[in-house]
Amino acid sequence: MSITCSLTFRFLCIGLAGCLLGACAAIDRLKLLGEQPPLSMIENPTAQASYKPVQMPMPAAQPASYNPNSLWRNGSRAFFKDQRAHQVGDILTVKVKITDQAKLENGTKRERTNAEDSGVDDFFGKTKLPFFRTVPVPGRIFTADSTASSEGKGSVDRKEALTTNVAGVVTQVLPNGNLVIEGRQEIRVNFEVRELIVAGIVRPEDIESDNTIDSTKIAQARIAYGGRGQITDVQQPRYGQQVLDVLLPF
Repeated sequence: MSITCSLTFRFLCIGLAGCLLGACAAIDRLKLLGEQPPLSMIENPTAQASYKPVQMPMPAAQPASYNPNSLWRNGSRAFFKDQRAHQVGDILTVKVKITDQAKLENGTKRERTNAEDSGVDDFFGKTKLPFFRTVPVPGRIFTADSTASSEGKGSVDRKEALTTNVAGVVTQVLPNGNLVIEGRQEIRVNFEVRELIVAGIVRPEDIESDNTIDSTKIAQARIAYGGRGQITDVQQPRYGQQVLDVLLPF
């Protein structure tokens, strides 16, 4: 009884928390009723609460050395300095081009039938159960039958394409010279805001002469494309339905 009460109390707490979160979000939506969704303020990415410096394996530091009567420094990546991004605060353009396609099909079918029959008609020669003389012995003792079957099918047919450009800012220079970049772009059309976020690690030598880089050359790439507004709100399930999807076991 105590276990049942505890589980019930937990479900009630989860449901109440979901309702409170939904109420807060609903209040925010009511504030923007009849108005366009606001754009986010331009902020320093390193000043955000979720910002964390990137740490990657680094080679051992090598001291700079110069050959006699030479302007070339050993280990240098370029002889003449160019205007491509190379330090914190510099801007470069990321050419995002994503064309993903996946098609998967799975099918499983399983059946099992079990039957157990002891063949014993009496309970050790008795036609009545001990201590229950008025209760007759079943026709078969130690008999069990079970049948189980399951069938499942699944398929995935996905096609995604995204082609756009977004400017990013160098937020960190790693000890080996690689650059940590982050770019954010917001576009508002009527009552819908589209947001594109690009972040990752790039090599300075992969940056082209026009200060651009392909998204395929970004290590640890994080690319997010989404939106918010009236259309996005209609496409999302209601808060109550989302809570029920989490709590209901069937």
